[in-house]
Amino acid sequence: MALKIRLARGGSKKRPYYHIVLADARSPRDGRFLENLGSWNPMLAKDNGARITLNNDRIKHWLDQGAQPTDRVLRFLNEAGLAKRDAKSNPEKAKPGKKAQERAAEKAQKAADAAEAAASAE
Repeated sequence: MALKIRLARGGSKKRPYYHIVLADARSPRDGRFLENLGSWNPMLAKDNGARITLNNDRIKHWLDQGAQPTDRVLRFLNEAGLAKRDAKSNPEKAKPGKKAQERAAEKAQKAADAAEAAASAE
């Protein structure tokens, strides 16, 4: 059975509250889970200590048993020092789109033409 440490959403509309749970990977997001391992309240300030609560002992136990955390939970575990998350980098995603690159090239060409015209006029 593949186990995941993931978020289960609670709270009302526009007021999210998440439980960090251990669940079978096949069960639905807010469905059956095996154990509650903590909580995350994104409505609180980032420097608030009650924003994220973790049951460190149980999380360590389940990680040793082979449970896989989701990316968001892995971020929390990395901050708590329970697991290591490698920084991800996608430099291709940061590049402007095709149309924006064409516009930038066109603008640079116009600037070069204007500079050339100004140099020849002097």
